[in-house]
Order: sequence, then C-alpha cells, then structure tokens
Amino acid sequence: MDISPNNHHTVDTSANPTSKSILLGKLKSNLSFRSKWSELNGAMGDLGTYIPIVMALSLSNDINLGTTLIFNGAYNFITGIIYGVPMPVQPMKSIAAVAISSDSHHFGQPEIMAAGILTSGVVFVLGVTGLMRYVYRFIPLPVVRGIQLAQGLSFAITAVKYVKNEQDLAKNKSMGDRSWLGLDGLLLAIVAACFIVVVNGAGEECHDDRQDSPTRTTRKKFPTWETVRLLPSAIIVFILGLILAVIRNPSFTKGFTFGPSTIHIIKISKHSWKEGFFKGAIPQLPLSILNSVIAVCRLSSDLFPDKTDVSATSVSVTVGLMNLVGCWFGAMPCCHGAGGLAGQYKFGGRSGACVALLGVAKLGVGLVFGSSLLRLFMSFPVGLLGVLLLFAGIELAMASRDMGSKEESFVMLVSTAVSLVKSSAALGFVSGILVHLLLSLRKLTMV
Repeated sequence: MDISPNNHHTVDTSANPTSKSILLGKLKSNLSFRSKWSELNGAMGDLGTYIPIVMALSLSNDINLGTTLIFNGAYNFITGIIYGVPMPVQPMKSIAAVAISSDSHHFGQPEIMAAGILTSGVVFVLGVTGLMRYVYRFIPLPVVRGIQLAQGLSFAITAVKYVKNEQDLAKNKSMGDRSWLGLDGLLLAIVAACFIVVVNGAGEECHDDRQDSPTRTTRKKFPTWETVRLLPSAIIVFILGLILAVIRNPSFTKGFTFGPSTIHIIKISKHSWKEGFFKGAIPQLPLSILNSVIAVCRLSSDLFPDKTDVSATSVSVTVGLMNLVGCWFGAMPCCHGAGGLAGQYKFGGRSGACVALLGVAKLGVGLVFGSSLLRLFMSFPVGLLGVLLLFAGIELAMASRDMGSKEESFVMLVSTAVSLVKSSAALGFVSGILVHLLLSLRKLTMV
C-alpha cells in the first residue's frame, strides 16, 4: 500500500467548495426567480409610496430626480444581492414631510441632505457597534406590531385620500373631491382596485395549494381562472397609468432631454447642518430605527424564516452607507421599510431579483432620461398610485394579526393609536413600552 506523503495528504477539493463558489451560489440563490412575472409584479408594489414622495420633492426643487433614480437604483440592486428578499428602498418620510410642508420653505436641499446624513450616521453607528442588535431583542413584539399596524393604516388612509380627492403633490395637500369620470377619475381607481382584488385576493394564503391533501375533495380548476390569477396586476395598473399620463399630457416631450443629470457635491453650511438636525434628523430617527430596521427585520423573519441575512446589524449598516454616500450628491435620503417589503411581497416579490430588477429599471431611466422624466410623472393618475399604496398598507397592517393573547393585542393597539396621532412612531413606541411594563408589573404583584 502506497503511503507516500503526497498520497496521504491528497484533498478532494470537490468536497470543499471555495469561497468563490460559495459566493456565486449565494448570489444565484438571492437573485433566483420563483416566477419572472411574480418578481416583476412585486417590484411595482412599492411605487405607490415611492413615486408621490419623489415627485413632490422634485417639483419643489428639493432633490434632483435623475440623481435620485441613479443612486436609488444602485441601492435596490445591491440590497437585492445582499439580502435575497424584496428589501425596499424608500424615502425617509419624516424628512420628506418637513421638506414638503408649506411652512418649511427654508428647509431646502442642503438641509434635507444634512438630515439624511445625520440620521444615517446614528443608525450606522448603532449597527457597527452591535447596539442595534440589543435594541431589536429588547423591544417586545406587540410594540413592533403596533408600529407596523400604525404605519400600514397610515399608508391606507393616505391611499384613500389619493383616490377620493384631487392632490397637490408639490405641497402634500388634498383638494376637492375627485370627479367620477376622466383619465384620473374615481371610477378608474375603483375598477383598478377591484381588478387587483380579483387577481390577488387577500394574499398568498388564499391560494388553494392543498389539492393533493388526502382529506380534501379534489375540485376541478378552470383554466380561465388559473390564467387570471397569474396576471401581473400591479404591472398592468402601472403601465395603464403611464399610457394615461401620455394621453393626458401628449406635449410632455417638449423640452425633453436625454442623458443623466449633472451630479455634483452638495455644499452644506453650518446653518443647514443645524436645521437638518433639529427639523429633520430628530423626528426621523425614531421612525428609521423602529420601521426601517426593527419592523423590517421582524417582518422579514415572518415572511422569509429561512433567510438569515436580514439582521438588525446588517440593515442598520446598509441604511447608513446608502445615505452617507448618496446624500453628498443630492440623492433623496432613503431607508428600508416594512411597508415597502409588505407591498412587494403582496404583489409577488419573493427574492432579491424583485428589487434588483427594479434597481436596473431605475438606473436605466435615470441614465437615459434624467430629470426630464418628471414631465411624464406629473401627469400620472394619482388615483392609481393610491390604489397601489392602499394594498401595500393593508399588507403591512395584516402583519399584526399574530397576537396570541388579549394582553398582547392591548399593548399593540395602544401603540398603534398613539402612533397615529401626528404620525409619531416615537410616541407610540414609548406608550407601548410603558403599557407593557405596567402589565408585567401587575402580573408580578398578583403572584
């Protein structure tokens, strides 16, 4: 028997995959398609939130649309690769609200970027130091569900306003009642909403996947109905909106220029840093920590229990890095969000391919059309955006249905009710924690 050193130490490299093969395998898994149409459809699920805010900030000249699309597209693509779930890239809503509000005309581009950088800096530090992991473990689930329910209901209420009333997106104001007929009429929005309900139902749980069960009577499926269920409802509604936008404003091509917007570094003065911190960062921080990190991690673990990459630490780091880079060049401050994840899941997004495809689309549009695309978006039927936002909000709110006791439901609803007052997630969080502690103390005293 040959026992030479060369033979004795021979290693079967096929049984020990290299780091390169492991990485390629992970990329393949994260960008896998469950269904091309489902992933494409899921990519539309977050546009009901994204487009109105981006339009409003662009119309008020607070951000550059072309630059924002390029950076947000890159963020979408990278997060799709990293996480392997439809992790959204959404506007920082509190900062956007301050910028859009009519009494905040002095809160312009430098202040917005300062607020985004400062908020992300804090979130990034909490992530890299590991402190966010302890925050995630400390917060009781009913409090998180309360924040999710409040955010979902807030989206849904805003969506109903989009559908029911005419909107001035540049000033974030509702105006008179929307007319029934017309290319952005109430009837169009209602028909679109009914179409989505017929196609998608109440979500994936309504799909009858138990035909092979021995205890279940086999029923004949009608091919026509199966075809209807496979329709990419969100894509159809969005494409319809684009067609109607062209019809409503056929002259949008006048002055249309091709090519990306000029990217330059934003100069931020001491005054802008101060205004950005007090008016933007302080109200945004609780929302970023609770909804963009804690809630999105909880929801991801609910929807994708086999995905372990979505941790409080990693999400904090990606939120931080996105804005610590993009905001210096005028890209809209953004974060991840439970609402966007719920919306994309609602319409079929199941992997990182969903947001990666959306990222490629944003990059392409930003590079080819730049800020000129705003001319077309201004004519997009707001009622149809409201429909997409409505289903995203409902899907997020439905995450709260897993409360196992009346006590948990009580804490959740207190947190929700308080959060809905002036959209204060921080106040809702504090109230939920206080009620949870009082109930726990009551239990101890009754023993």
